[in-house]
Amino acid sequence: MDKNLVSWFEIPVIDMNRAKQFYDAVFEINIAIHDLEGLQMGWFPMNPEKSGASGSLVKHKEYIPSETHGPVLYFSCLDVVNELSRVEAAGGSILKPKTGIGGGYGFMALVKDTEGNRIALHSNQ
Repeated sequence: MDKNLVSWFEIPVIDMNRAKQFYDAVFEINIAIHDLEGLQMGWFPMNPEKSGASGSLVKHKEYIPSETHGPVLYFSCLDVVNELSRVEAAGGSILKPKTGIGGGYGFMALVKDTEGNRIALHSNQ
């Protein structure tokens, strides 16, 4: 395999503007919202010159947020404490604080976003 297996992800949302504000604030980014014939998407910034997957927030009747079901997406961070410090002010909650993974794999934290999704943060620091 000549590239990483994961190339795209989609996070279900109920309120696109609220979700955009949360992710913009926590990760200090600007998500671009697009309406694609009834499927509303909020695209995460992407640089095709860099490695890693990109993705989108998605509002559609078939996309249902969950804190306990489905995959957990890990967002890469320099140090998870930076993003954790912005989660609650952005309307989310911390499910698991910064925790060592062990085996030299760094640290992680679990967060619930404003839509009820469980996401994770990962860093080597």
